[in-house]
Amino acid sequence: MDKSCERFFFSWGILPVKQERYLLLIVLLVMVLLSSGCSTNRANQSQEAEDDGASSVSSAAYKIGPGDVINIFVWRNPEVSISVAVRPDGKVSSPLVEDMEAIDKTPTQLARDIEEVLASYIKNPAVTVIVTGFGGLYSQQVRVVGAAAMPKSVPFREKMSLLDVMIEVGGLTEFAAGNKASVIRTVNGKKESLKVRIDDLLKDGEIGEDIRMLPGDILIIPESWF
Repeated sequence: MDKSCERFFFSWGILPVKQERYLLLIVLLVMVLLSSGCSTNRANQSQEAEDDGASSVSSAAYKIGPGDVINIFVWRNPEVSISVAVRPDGKVSSPLVEDMEAIDKTPTQLARDIEEVLASYIKNPAVTVIVTGFGGLYSQQVRVVGAAAMPKSVPFREKMSLLDVMIEVGGLTEFAAGNKASVIRTVNGKKESLKVRIDDLLKDGEIGEDIRMLPGDILIIPESWF
C-alpha cells in the first residue's frame, strides 16, 4: 500500500487488516501487563498486611505473670540467687529483696529493678532473670472453657493455631458439640465472636478450620443436647 492510501485510511479511521491485527495484539498485551501488575500489587499488599499482623504479635516481649517460675541469678553471689514463683499478688521475694513487683515486667526490666535494690548491699550487682515456668498474664494466654477434656489456660506461643490449643487441652469430651464452638476475641477494644468447627478439624481433617489463635482469645466449647 502506498503512502497516499495509508493517509486516506488513517484520516477516516480505517486501517488495513494486517495493521489492525498488530494494533489489537499490542492493546491486548498492554491490558495483560496492567492486569498482572494490579494482581501482583494486591497480593503484595495482602501479604504485607498479614506480615504486619504477625509481627505485631511476635515483636511483643514476654511479660511476667502470676504463677510464673523465675530464676534470679546474681553473678558471683550464689547466696542471693534463687528460683521462686510469682505470687498471686504479682510480687516476688528473694534474699535482700522483699515484695518486688514482678507482673507486667519483662525479665530484663525485673533484673534491672533487682539490681537497684541489691546495689545497697553488693557492689555492682549483675542480675539475670530467666523464666523457667510459664503462666503469663491473661492477655498472653488462650483460655479454653466448656467441653474440652482438660479445660485450662494455655500460654500463648507465636503462630499458635486452634489445633495446637486442642492438643494442649487433650481434645474434646464425648458429649462436646465441637462444630458449635466459638472464639471470643478482642479487636480494637471490642469483643467479637468467631465460629469454629472443631469436629470438622479433628475428625475430618478440615485444615481450613485450623485458624490462627491470638493472645487473649477465649475458646468456648458447648455440650451437645443429645
